[in-house]
Amino acid sequence: MNNYSGLLDKLIKTLLEIKDESQLRDFLKGILTPDELEEISTRLEIVKRLKKGVAQHQIAKELGVGVATVTRGSKELQKGRFKNV
Repeated sequence: MNNYSGLLDKLIKTLLEIKDESQLRDFLKGILTPDELEEISTRLEIVKRLKKGVAQHQIAKELGVGVATVTRGSKELQKGRFKNV
């Protein structure tokens, strides 16, 4: 995993080059499994709900995830991430 940063940079550059929604959807479906797509989408929804002030336990219950998953999102928000979400 020592090349993680370089690989992440390449992924980010690739994503930024995709300007069309259908092409991005196709790319994501090609590179991620259905479970990974669902997990990423769920994590985004967790962040959006946290930003709206929904309680962590309520989010966990409604989305069918563990409280620890919601707490992780909350901690990342506290670090200042997800400003444009």
